[in-house]
Amino acid sequence: MPIPPHLSPQTLADQVKTWGQALGFDAVGITDTDLSAHEAHLLNWLAQGRHGTMNYMERHGTLRARPPELVPGTLRIISVRMPYLPAGARDAWEVLEQSEAAFITRYALGRDYHKLMRRRLQSLATRMEEAIGPFGYRAFVDSAPVLEKALAEKAGLGWIGKHTNLLSREAGSWFFLGELYTDLPLPVDPPGAEHCGRCRACMDVCPTGAIVAPFELDARLCISYLTIEHPGPIPEPLRPLMGNRIYGCDDCQLVCPWNRRAALGAEPDFEARHGLDDVSLVELFAWDEATFLKRTEGSAIRRIGHERWLRNLAVALGNAGPSREVTAALEARAGHPSELVREHVRWALERLAK
Repeated sequence: MPIPPHLSPQTLADQVKTWGQALGFDAVGITDTDLSAHEAHLLNWLAQGRHGTMNYMERHGTLRARPPELVPGTLRIISVRMPYLPAGARDAWEVLEQSEAAFITRYALGRDYHKLMRRRLQSLATRMEEAIGPFGYRAFVDSAPVLEKALAEKAGLGWIGKHTNLLSREAGSWFFLGELYTDLPLPVDPPGAEHCGRCRACMDVCPTGAIVAPFELDARLCISYLTIEHPGPIPEPLRPLMGNRIYGCDDCQLVCPWNRRAALGAEPDFEARHGLDDVSLVELFAWDEATFLKRTEGSAIRRIGHERWLRNLAVALGNAGPSREVTAALEARAGHPSELVREHVRWALERLAK
């Protein structure tokens, strides 16, 4: 859609960024729809099978890299960033070093970010409509075939680092991304420039060696994939390497030098809930399904379901080291109705008995 003549494209773009920041986005950028370079990388990644059991990645194919095919008429993408690092959470390294404590990725300690950010993007679109009238748009927050990191890099919000997360010199990597696909011919921002240099801290720290080369991640080895996306048994050789990580893994972000500058999240909804930043594996393993559903209401954790939750906890308990409490907790689940859970409990008990 054309921009009204009383408002120049650059003025509207500047206003969009001001409105976005007022809504809690710490950075707003604008890019076009050309993702051809990233499409080649995506297709190569898929061809190598590095998406594992995430079959939807292959099913969507090139749609992810071609915004106008996903939303016809799209000319520009407004990319936004929102910091989430919870200020009051227990130090992540302390949790990782305590083998009987449960480590949960920092982004999942609070409320699910999807709805919050989508509402903010809708508010941004509404504010734009008030200024220029109706226009074509669609908001996305990790909810459709979108190459969000590639778009954010093109929009100048940062660069894709060696760990394949988006990085910013000013904000590190502790942030969520969202997009507003639009049919407005707005001016685009210069893309982000890479600043990883010779650093390979993320590659060296990865517990499973999932960062197989700079800027290349094999999801099949990634603990975040294994604990969240993967529905079946966790490969046995990888289980001892998972430590006490039961939902996601932040090691590559924790060691990144750029995260020394990262800002804490300002949204109260992202603060840790139900003490999940400082809780024992045994306590969480005792949750029945009703308790799991109640305690994870409004949380991203709920999406994995109780069965995978127990699977992940069984592995972590097997890595915790022998103790009466840990063994008793595992034995109490030895007859669980799910073979997936039973198999991981057996593995954990055998590991503790060695």
